[in-house]
Amino acid sequence: MLRELSIRNLAVIEEVTVSFHNGFHVLTGETGAGKSILIDALSLVVGGRGHAELVRHGCDRSEIEAVFDMAATHPVWDVLNRNGLSASPEELLVIRRELNAQGKSVSRINGQTVNLSILREAGECLVNIHGQHEHQSLFRTEKHLEWLDAYAGEPLGDRKRTYSSLYRQYESARSALRELEETSRKQMQMLDLYRFQLEEISSAQLQVGEDESLAEEKRKLTYAERLRDNAAEAYELLYGQQGLDAIGKAVSKLEDICSFDKSAIGPLLEQLQSAFYQAEDAGYSLRDYRDSIEADPERLAWIDDRLNMIHHLKRKYGETTADILTYYNKIKTECEWLENRDERLQQLREEEQRLYSNAVTLAHELSSLRAHAAGRLSTAIESELQQLQMGGTMFRVALEQTYKDDQAEVKLGPHGMDEAVFLLAPNPGEPLKPLAKIASGGEMSRVMLALKSIFAAIDQIPVLIFDEVDTGVSGRAAQSIAEKLSLLSNGCQVFSITHLPQVACMADHHYEIRKSVIENRTRTSVTELTLIGRIEELARMLGGVEVTEKTRHHAQEMLDLAHQRKGA
Repeated sequence: MLRELSIRNLAVIEEVTVSFHNGFHVLTGETGAGKSILIDALSLVVGGRGHAELVRHGCDRSEIEAVFDMAATHPVWDVLNRNGLSASPEELLVIRRELNAQGKSVSRINGQTVNLSILREAGECLVNIHGQHEHQSLFRTEKHLEWLDAYAGEPLGDRKRTYSSLYRQYESARSALRELEETSRKQMQMLDLYRFQLEEISSAQLQVGEDESLAEEKRKLTYAERLRDNAAEAYELLYGQQGLDAIGKAVSKLEDICSFDKSAIGPLLEQLQSAFYQAEDAGYSLRDYRDSIEADPERLAWIDDRLNMIHHLKRKYGETTADILTYYNKIKTECEWLENRDERLQQLREEEQRLYSNAVTLAHELSSLRAHAAGRLSTAIESELQQLQMGGTMFRVALEQTYKDDQAEVKLGPHGMDEAVFLLAPNPGEPLKPLAKIASGGEMSRVMLALKSIFAAIDQIPVLIFDEVDTGVSGRAAQSIAEKLSLLSNGCQVFSITHLPQVACMADHHYEIRKSVIENRTRTSVTELTLIGRIEELARMLGGVEVTEKTRHHAQEMLDLAHQRKGA
């Protein structure tokens, strides 16, 4: 349950801390006092969308903190542990969210920073907020199937998960088949192109890096005469009178000196001898290089043609020979796939049909389970509506199957073959019709409350919040809604924002939201009312601006009667 809610600098709320209890809570106050801001605060705490306009004017940020006391078996602990959060059921669950003036927020659970998706996942286990306009979701038939499946429970849920996996496989095979069928002409044109490209690249017999080695060989052949002349001249210089002969004579002179003064000349002699041997080796290499250079015009012409051909392939297929060969292997695979297109088409058709048949079998199982659940849900909602002063109302969950255009085969969807529609006949003797076509605002509110009552035990959500769920009702209908909300609070914590005294008097705890202006700033306060305070607030709700002894007496009488009803 929600133990405490603290709010700072949110809209017109400067600072408020409110403690809550078990049972049924109502929040009342004048229009515009800020009752819905408390709902906005709780929505932010459980992952609702935040925006900068919520931050109180002149403040840097808003801060909202909620303290929950949850049983050790509640699903929220599994959610936290699954997301790597350190959380113990022996502790209170503290959720804090800060929203700055730029619209950015920081969220923490028990002091650990979490992202918004984790906050939402945890929040879905803790709080369910029924807003003023949520009953409009009853107009959307896709929600009807969702509610029916939730009511059917785990037997359907287990098969539905199996079906969803199978349906995804079926859709994948179906998409691949349609793509292959619809693009066959274009693909056959591509096949002709690929075959031409494969022949062009294959006939070239490329080698990786071949263009670089050929370019180097071309440079050598182009300047062959110049290279040979320079090598020959260098060789002659090395072996001439100023080359090795001169160094040899110098070595001979130093050897003679060394016989008389080895300590001074020995190191120099070794250096010169080493230079002589190195120069001699260089001379041999120069001679071999000179003899290897040979002009070959035919080879040069062949290289030019080869490089031109490679350049042509580069312009079409890649920047390097390696890129060209990579492209070759790619289109070779594509070509093989296209050449086996007919075989592939047959395989896909067989795969699609197999998956479709299996999915249809599961879809029929889902439909059978839904039909059984639809009957039970219809009976349950009629029972709830009878308690909400809609006795004699007929309610049905109608299941309809969809078929392909030729009406020969079932048309499958992500959730099976069914569409669910909620039908209502509020008055005896009238035919059942879709909710959207006949239900009034007050009837829609009570149908939604009936659904919430049924699903409260299924969802295991400890906190239910109703924001003016009683809009559009009065008299005995309002009283029945109040009694239903009170009954709901036996299994969970219920909050209701209301303008109806019939609802307010049935509450276990009554909070007044009041707006005041202090030092030219609007401030909203939240006060838990004592018995005297409840009488005054109920008298205001009954009599408007002027509170009289008669309205106070009426308020006291309503509280007494409410106490008796709750006891009964």
